[in-house]
Amino acid sequence: MSYINLTADNFNASMKEEGLVILDFWAPWCGPCKMFGPVFEAASEKHGDIVFGKIDTESERDLAAHFNIRSIPTLIAVKDGVMVFNQAGALMAGQFEQLIQSLRGLDMDKVRADIASQPE
Repeated sequence: MSYINLTADNFNASMKEEGLVILDFWAPWCGPCKMFGPVFEAASEKHGDIVFGKIDTESERDLAAHFNIRSIPTLIAVKDGVMVFNQAGALMAGQFEQLIQSLRGLDMDKVRADIASQPE
């Protein structure tokens, strides 16, 4: 499965309760976004079990605001319904692959326990 262009209309339907979703917030005028785009697209072809979504911050301002996007490109990863990664900046292909493998290996029971133990 390749990436999906996400909009306010299809965003919720694309989010999975189980599994991994990786979101790329970008804009057409952004040089680093253009450099990272092919890396993101190649990974989406390689990892068919992951949902890869691209969100154009120019046309989807409400989604960008919801995720408090201040810099692009920004990558956000959601695993089993929990945001587990949020970082601005383009990654090289090797770095992105390492990130994907790290996200795959996350122990979500431990992540949820860590979240629950945080003071409110």
